[in-house]
Order: sequence, then C-alpha cells, then structure tokens
Amino acid sequence: MTRRSEYQLLKPGDLDNHRERSNAKPNRRRARVGWIFLAFLSTIITIFYYFQSHDITTRLPEAPLRNIPSSNISTSSPLYADLKLEQCKSSLPPPAKPPAPVNLWTPLTVAEISHIRAWLEHPDRKLNLTRVSQFYPFSSSSQILSSTNSTAIPSLAHNNIFLIESYPPPKAEALAYLDSEDPYKATPPKRYARVTIHHGAEHPNPMIRDYLVGPIPYIRDGEVRNGGAGNRKEDEEEMTLSHLKDIYHLENGTIPWNARGFLNAVDFNVLWRQTQTPGLVEALEDLFNVSLSSNSTSSKPTLTAGASGPFSFTGSFRRTWLSFRRDLPGAWLHPLNFFQYVDMSGTDPSKWYIRKIVYNWQMFGSVEEFVGAWRDGTLIRTSLPSSPSSSTSSTNWTTRDRLLSNGHPRDLDHLPGPRSVSFAGLRFRVDFATQYISWMSWGFYLSFDRDMGLSLWDVRFVNPNSTTSTRGPKAGGGKRIIYQLTPTEALAQYSGNDPMQTTTAWLDRYFGMGTAVRNLIPYYDCPAEAVFLPATSMTPTGTVKRDRAVCVFESEGGGARPITRHTGWLKGEFGATKGYVLIVRSVSTVGNYDYIFDYTFHLDGTIEVRVSASGYLQGGYWEPKQEGYGGRIRDTTMGNLHDHVINFKVDLDISGTSNSLLETTTAQETVIPPWFDPLEGEEGEEDEWGNEVIQQKITKRIISNESEALLEYPRNFQGGYAIVNQDEKNRWGYPRGYAVHPGYSPVHNTVIGSKRLLHNANWARYNLAVSKRKETEPSSSSMWNMNLPGNPPVDFHKFFDGENITQEDLVVWVNVGTHHLPQAEDSPNTKANVATSSFMLTPLNYFDSDISMESSNAILIDPTTSLPSSSGLGSGSVYAHDDYGVKQDFSCVPEPLKPFEYSDIRMFDLDGREVGVRNENSGGGETGDDDWSKEGVTVKGMRRIAELFHRIDYEF
Repeated sequence: MTRRSEYQLLKPGDLDNHRERSNAKPNRRRARVGWIFLAFLSTIITIFYYFQSHDITTRLPEAPLRNIPSSNISTSSPLYADLKLEQCKSSLPPPAKPPAPVNLWTPLTVAEISHIRAWLEHPDRKLNLTRVSQFYPFSSSSQILSSTNSTAIPSLAHNNIFLIESYPPPKAEALAYLDSEDPYKATPPKRYARVTIHHGAEHPNPMIRDYLVGPIPYIRDGEVRNGGAGNRKEDEEEMTLSHLKDIYHLENGTIPWNARGFLNAVDFNVLWRQTQTPGLVEALEDLFNVSLSSNSTSSKPTLTAGASGPFSFTGSFRRTWLSFRRDLPGAWLHPLNFFQYVDMSGTDPSKWYIRKIVYNWQMFGSVEEFVGAWRDGTLIRTSLPSSPSSSTSSTNWTTRDRLLSNGHPRDLDHLPGPRSVSFAGLRFRVDFATQYISWMSWGFYLSFDRDMGLSLWDVRFVNPNSTTSTRGPKAGGGKRIIYQLTPTEALAQYSGNDPMQTTTAWLDRYFGMGTAVRNLIPYYDCPAEAVFLPATSMTPTGTVKRDRAVCVFESEGGGARPITRHTGWLKGEFGATKGYVLIVRSVSTVGNYDYIFDYTFHLDGTIEVRVSASGYLQGGYWEPKQEGYGGRIRDTTMGNLHDHVINFKVDLDISGTSNSLLETTTAQETVIPPWFDPLEGEEGEEDEWGNEVIQQKITKRIISNESEALLEYPRNFQGGYAIVNQDEKNRWGYPRGYAVHPGYSPVHNTVIGSKRLLHNANWARYNLAVSKRKETEPSSSSMWNMNLPGNPPVDFHKFFDGENITQEDLVVWVNVGTHHLPQAEDSPNTKANVATSSFMLTPLNYFDSDISMESSNAILIDPTTSLPSSSGLGSGSVYAHDDYGVKQDFSCVPEPLKPFEYSDIRMFDLDGREVGVRNENSGGGETGDDDWSKEGVTVKGMRRIAELFHRIDYEF
C-alpha cells in the first residue's frame, strides 16, 4: 500500500494561499489588506530563515495550515512576532542525592552472583554441586530425540543451584542505619544472599532448601569495593552458609522435591523422548493436519503443549495435564481437543510416563490404547473443524499484524499522536548508582527480584512546611510513609469443561515474574522522554540482565485532569492546580499474559498501585459442552472464565512504626432534631416534612486483634480502613494516617474450597488483611506454594494468631484483580484499559490541609479585576491572574528523537561471561542447532527459558 509522506515543511506559499482566501471578506475589512500583507510577508521571511538555521523539517506535521479564519490570526501574537526559540534543556534527569549512599535492597550484579556461585562450588562447602549444563547436556529437543541410546536420558539426581539473589536486611537494622544522624558516615547492615539448592542427590529423599550466604562483598566492575560492613574484601573470608527455614511453615523448612522449580525446558523434551512413539506421532499428524518432524519442509504447522498447575498436592507426586495447540503465533488461541496427563515424579526421567490421554472427550489409559483406537477406526473424531483452512485469515487472526476495518485506515491515523515534552527539563531526579528517585517531595529506592520483579523501598514524603523535616527533598530527607511496597503473588484460577482448564490454578510467583520481565518497548510501553533503569536476575542456566526493565516518567494525570479546581466569582476562589503524576512502570510477561505494574505518585501525597493485563487468553477448545465456562471467540476457540488476584505487601510506617488499624463505616440513622419541635405559643399546622430526619453517620473503631483483620471492603463501600498512629495527631486533633482506598475492580477470589487452592492462597479470599509485621513473615506466599496447596510452605492464615495490633508495626496485604469473562474483543489480545485493577494509599488527616496547593503549577484567577487583552485573539478585557511565575506557554525546540530500535535481554553464563544473541539461521557452533553455543544463545533458546512449560515444543 502506498503511504503518504509522514512529514513535510510548512511552505511560505501555504500562508499566501491563506491570505488570498482571506481577501474574500466583506468590504469593511479590505482597508486593512495592505498592512496585513506586509505583516504576513515579514512573518514568512522570518519563518523561512528560522527553518534554514534550525533544520527542524522533520518535526513539522504533514498537513499545512488550512481553513483558518484570518480573524483568528494576529500579527501581534508571539507565534508570529518572535519565533526565536531556544533548544530545550537536556532530556536527562538531574541527579538525586538519596537519604543514604547505599541501597540496602539492591539486586546482586552479574559479578556478585558469579562470585557467590564460585564460593558455593568450592569443595570446602561440601555441597557436591553439579551445574545444570553438566547433567542436562542437551540444549534442544532435537538433540535428545535424535538419540537412540537410553543412557542419553539425563538424571536429576544431582545437587544444583536454582537461585542466588540478595536478601533484605532485618528492618530494625535498616532503620537504624537510614535514621542515623548521618547515613553517609554510618555503617550499613551486612549484606546477605538467598541461595536455593535442589538437593536431587540426597537419596532416598531428595528435597529443596534455602540458605543464607554472607556477609557478601559489593563487587562493581569486577572489583571488590570498600564502603562499610558487608563491603570489605575481608568479608569474603567471613562468608558462611546457614539454612533459611524460619520463613516457612514446613517442618525443618525443607521443600518436597516434587514441588521443585524448572531447570530449563528440557524436562519435557526428555518426556517426549520417553513416551512419544512413532504410532502416536503418525496419529497426531493425521488427526490435526500437522507435521511433527523437526527436519520437515512441510508448510504445515507443528504442535506445542502447555502444562496446567499445580503439579502436586503435598509433594507426594508431580503430575500435570498437557493441552496441545498448533505452533502458530498466539498458539494459546489455537487449542486442540487433545490432552495428556503425565507423571514426572522423582529424579529419574526414565520412569516418567503418560497416565491418560483425552481426545474429543474420550479417555484412554495408555498411548497404545489411543493409537489402537485410531488404527482400528473406533476413535470418534471431532466433528468441528480442527484444521486451518487455505485462507490465511484462519490463522493470522492471532497475530498482532495491523487490522484494517473494511480495508481503510482510520482518519488521520497515519500521523504520529501527541506526546509529552518537558520543555523546561525533566522534573524528577535519579541516582542511577542506587536506583533512587525523587519527585515533588517524594523519594524512594527501587529493587528487583526473581519472584515478583519490581518493588519500592523507603518511600518518603517531604512536607516543606513541616518542622520535623531535617533534610529537604533534594537531599533525600522527609518522613517515611512506606518501608516496603511490593507484589507478593499473582493468582489465576480457571474454569472449563476440559482437563486443562478445570485443573489450572496458577500462582505466578513460581515461574518468576521478575525473571519474566523483558526490555520495555520505547515510545510504546513508555513515553519518549521516559528514563529507563536496568535489572538483573538469575536462572539455573545463567543470569539475565535487562537494560530497560523499569521506566520512570512524569505525566499529566487523568488525561490532563487538574487535581483541584473551582470556578468562582470572588477573589481567591477561582483557579486550578495541574494534576501531574510520576509513574514507575514495569511489565512482566508470564507465558501468555502480560502484567503491567504501575506505581503512580500524586501531588497530594497519594500513591496509586495498578496492575493491568494484556497478552493472550489461555484459550480452550470450543464446542457446545463448554457453554457457561467462557465465550466463543473463533470457530474452535474460546476464552475461559477465570479470576486474576494479585496481592501486595504494604508496610506502612505512619510517623514511626507504632501504628493501629482504624475501621470507619457509615450507617443510616433516624433522628428528631429539636428545631423541628413547635415553638411555645406557635399556632398552625406543622409543615409536611414532619420532625424526623433520615441520614447517615460515621462510626470509627480501632481493630485491636489480628484475627479480626481479615477484611472485605464495607458493603456499598460505606467506609473503609486506614493505618493510623494514635500517638501522632494533626492540628485538628485527629490521628495521622493513610487510608487504603479501592480503585478499579476491587475483587477477591470467587472460588473457595478447591483443593488446587486449598491452603496455598488464603490471602486471595479477602480484599485486604492487616497483620503484625514479623521478619519470619516476609511474604504472603512463596515460589513453592503453587505446587503444595495441601501443605504450603507459607500458609497465610497462620499469620493471624490473635496477636494485638494496637500501636504495633503493621503490614497491610491488599488485593487487586479482575473477574475475567472473556469476549470477542479479547482477541487477539486482552485490552489493558478494561483488564485493570488498582488501589490507592491516600492521606487521612496525615496533613493539616491539602498539600497539592503548594504546587506552583497552578493558576489563580481574579474575576474582580479586569485587564486589556494582550493576545490579539479577541476583543474586550480579561481577568487578572497569578501563575506563580510558571509560564505554561513556555516553549523551546525539543531534542530530536532517536529512530525506534529494540534490543532484547542480555544473557550471561554461569561464570558471568556475556553470551551473545544470534539468529536461528546463523548456525550454532559444533552441533549447528544448539540453543546455546559459544557463538551465543538463539532467540528460540531465550523463548524456551522465558516460557518454560507455557509453550513446549513438540517436534521430532
């Protein structure tokens, strides 16, 4: 399709044409033609020489000015009188000075992870460790499946490192350092790492354990750096290994082997090697019109499979249902009516097997039974179409290729849309070394981990009018409002009438929502002037670094909605304050779903936490038996009914750590005010209002017992909950506090009692809960909870044991989520504007008044004072105003944007050496088809690492 040029220079002739059209005005205006012409000619010459000297051709829109009435153009307008615009300031953020020079929660670097690994692998540790690549020497399915030697099946009976990441210091130690007289001179707490080891070699009872390793040194640029306890080179000699078990509710803190994590995607490739016979392959190629040979030149698609979870109940087995799909873009929306129930228990893959096969609602107890039914013709084939037709539209509908309605683009959609430009420079500060950010009196540190990704720490707000703020916002001072703000778990529970959907209850922490973060897409995930920050996390086969894991940007909140305004008539009551916000964003893609995490900071002291979902549905195979369990979105595809619930830990510190839980409710009452009683001696009938008033009244109470703090929002949202400090009052006598306000879609889980979520996600039953903070209760869940619903390592209900929560250090556990009833518009991808949920943390008498009124980006209009108009765009007078010295009409020439480019994550091997990314067609070293080789990792290899068993290659 031929496209119009996106941009072109505004030509002098365009304004001449405009002038000529203006000459058609009535005779009373023709007397002014002469001086208007001279003014336009002068303007044209000015514009011409300005364009020549500034070379901004590519920044002007394609369409010239057209059909603008001449009455709307004034030669006295600054646009025409003075076009000498300066270059805008740099788009780099100004530096911030954090409250402390050390981010106590910073992730480990690649060098630090490799350093700890080498220390663990030393014979002195006596851990008998084996690297994954040594006992899983295969990097692709073709290598495994091409082997005819049964000894080629690798064993899991080895000890290997599953995870190495930083472990946060105890809160008391962190606060002692952060709140010291001068943190820049104080000694920070010692650093420790959490290490998870799969003890597969521990016969006859293999298991998993977590350890604390430390104190560990800081390593930057390959060197051990000094800087306080835990930073000295001597600490390498002091490092110790201890069992981390107090954070679990299991005996001895030991995780059952069958709840283990995935080491890489080869697990299922080994299963195929064991179970997929030539007869089964032949049957599948016939039934589904696919080609399963990895060397095939056929244009037919291959197959992929996706597993359901959980895999176990108490750890006595490891089993999953596999749902098969065509291997096409958006494979989750190309399901087939074919399922396998597989057993992958224990450490010996040679004993893994298929327990059941279900095809078209027919169940078979073995592969042989299924193949036999196919051969002898007793197999009942599906009556609905199961093969793509010759039309490309039958498969392309799941791609993200642009879809044109009736073949025509939307009007003016060929033009780039509006974008935000900070003409006077960015207004937030960043310290890249510590990942500390400050904006408009807010300040906080960022951190990142394998399980849940982005988290915020030591969130402070500086009230410039407060007498207790010892350091200003630029110097990182202010009162702490939140110690820790982090997601802790994400649930997705499905419904359906097939083996996959009925058995699926995901807890995404297991997969590593941090590991699932990839580089954000500039200009699309984040605006053009966003600042990007990196993050690093470890996998069993290496370390992943993302240069654009997080973006930070300022925006005009709510579609440029003011935060406060009023149109008034008296001096001092007419004006508005711009509602700017700062947004911190990260996106985690867990298999088919993309979770967009937004932390939004407001000028009034409010923080909004929002999660929006996009990506692909976990599609099911549609046929009439599925009615009631979702919505049909294609001939043989449906979106299945499911719930999303995401839990957040909010460790609020309101004027210190001594806080209480305040419940506020409203209820209807009937009262008889005395002013409705007849006056003494008053005659005549009473009016029709009577003497009763029906209204509502506020009731407040402090919830003192932890067991009463498993909460749902009040009916009709008549009231709410807040964390307050009863010992700290504002000017009006109320305890200072922060309220938890429901935002979009304040839901909790629908299904209660399912064995697949029996005890491992009790937090999802409520809107929020409040518990006494303990170091032994760092999270509402764990990466192992998904596969142990009958005996979870973290049982949330055990947090609530009747303890006093009055003036104690408290944690609020808040849920967001959606009840997702899929519809046609969920294809190809779910829309983030609809699938969104949020909560807000907002001041409750924390201040004495609205602090957003401090903002200078405001206007005060005086309707009692009139001034002559200076714009030339109209007649008469205008109201006087005060813009506090901030000119909203300030402009400059922005820096040119860089052309769009996207580069993906960076991979490092177990020794910390960077492994390049190569194209699958570029060759793979000695074997030619390895996902990993000395030449680098393929994109397909990275996909296997990222998607694990959400999309498993099924080819031979």
